[in-house]
Amino acid sequence: MRNVRGGFSMLVMVIALMAGCGEMEEPSSESASSSQPAPTPEDPVSEPEIDEVEVEPLVVDISTQVALRSDRRLMVEGQSNLPDETQIRIIVEREISRVRWQARTRIENGQFAAGPFGPGSGLPDGGYDVRVEVSEGSVQPIAVQTRIGHEGQHLAGELVSQSRHGLGQVATYSQRFLVGSEPRRTRDQVEVLESPGR
Repeated sequence: MRNVRGGFSMLVMVIALMAGCGEMEEPSSESASSSQPAPTPEDPVSEPEIDEVEVEPLVVDISTQVALRSDRRLMVEGQSNLPDETQIRIIVEREISRVRWQARTRIENGQFAAGPFGPGSGLPDGGYDVRVEVSEGSVQPIAVQTRIGHEGQHLAGELVSQSRHGLGQVATYSQRFLVGSEPRRTRDQVEVLESPGR
């Protein structure tokens, strides 16, 4: 009988010890490995800041020379300090009728050229406007965007303005000229082009 009681007491002590061990908490692997709490879904994880490279503003310079060919159609050449591969559009517009001719080209070695502009029968006498428009930064080649900015934000100077489409800054150059054999009376600074061979 004593052996049964002794065995029973031993069994109770073993069960009690096992129950006590189960209530002890072990440190979790998360809290043991890190002293800082893990971010919760509500806490945004901050991304490392990227330093933008500071770019010198580019004061845009564009100039053009226009020449009337023997067929009375117009050639436009010009120079610019914009980077090579910059895409531009050249527009020639007649003042009276607002008829226009245009061509797309790009700057190579600081120069550009396009033409001939005008109808097959030649440009009638009168006033004309030649414009050089620099396309928005977002459509320029990557090498050009690096210099002028994705939104043209690095362009500066009196030729620079905000794009009509809200796509950043663009540059526009304009020159007025007259086609005809007789100089017209005008107060504007204007170039008079005469047909070659007259």
